[in-house]
Amino acid sequence: MSFVILSPCIGEKAGECAEVCPVDCIEEGDDQYFINPDICIDCGACQGVCPVDAIVEEYEMSKEDEPFLKKAEAFFGVE
Repeated sequence: MSFVILSPCIGEKAGECAEVCPVDCIEEGDDQYFINPDICIDCGACQGVCPVDAIVEEYEMSKEDEPFLKKAEAFFGVE
């Protein structure tokens, strides 16, 4: 499991999450940041600093949030 960045990040892109990530798995996309699920170590550092509470653990996502996981996987080319 990894963390996923959801809709509150769209347009916000504060960037604190990327700054605190110990494994540099967060990258900026066109409209939001993305967490690479293959690199994320589930430390939660990003979740604690997100000013818009956009970061959740994958298992906490609702069905409506699943497109954000797919969007991150597509961004990183993860299958």
